[in-house]
Amino acid sequence: MLTYPNIDPVAFSLGPVKVHWYGLMYLIGFAAVWVLGKKRAEQPWSPIKPEAIEDLVTYGALGVILGGRLGYILFYNFSEFLNDPSIIYKIWQGGMSFHGGMLGVFVAMWIFGRKHNCTMLQLTDIIAPLAPIGLGAGRIGNFINAELWGRTTDVPWGMVFPNAGPLPRHPSQLYEAFLEGVVLFVVLWIYSSKPRPTMAATGLAVMLYGCFRFFVEFFRMPDAHLGYLMLDWVTMGQILSTPMIIIGGFMFYWAHRKTA
Repeated sequence: MLTYPNIDPVAFSLGPVKVHWYGLMYLIGFAAVWVLGKKRAEQPWSPIKPEAIEDLVTYGALGVILGGRLGYILFYNFSEFLNDPSIIYKIWQGGMSFHGGMLGVFVAMWIFGRKHNCTMLQLTDIIAPLAPIGLGAGRIGNFINAELWGRTTDVPWGMVFPNAGPLPRHPSQLYEAFLEGVVLFVVLWIYSSKPRPTMAATGLAVMLYGCFRFFVEFFRMPDAHLGYLMLDWVTMGQILSTPMIIIGGFMFYWAHRKTA
């Protein structure tokens, strides 16, 4: 069994303001899209100029935050929202959904595309290979916060997390950081290093994320207030990831079929 490092969730303080590692991970993700997005926008196939990337990141950040919060309320905490609608504003209490954030980004890119005379999928093809950096960083933030831990295990790298009982558990946050962050970034960056059909990079990103998330859910504890939703093993994360696998796979196939 490995020892959980027990890192202080607060990275540093500026007077009364406490800056948390989790918030810094969001900044890392947005900064990565800004820096690498400028390089991608310099390519001749890019539908936008490098100077438009700053606005694109702003739209994307709003999509992530608003979509992530709304998705969490809708997918994971709707019953409590019905009892107390004000919880939608209480972001400091936690609660963000990747699937909601992804939908929020699609909406944001659709709005941004209308202003810049390009399509939503042309824009998502630019940012899809960059998003895994933020995804991986966010899972590191979950690990530092000792949240979203895994199921109990006897593997040698199991850890005892604070507030998770005395038994060692899978560090499933690190599994996700590796698969959704490192592996997904490498695959998408290499794939998109050459001109590809519109929608192909987006479809590949959606499909692979869905596959990775579905797999890691076998090691991650489901939300306590939801539990397993079907057959004593199906989680909300797997239910939400299944259409991603199907739709992403179809997008990838159709993009290449149109150019064959």
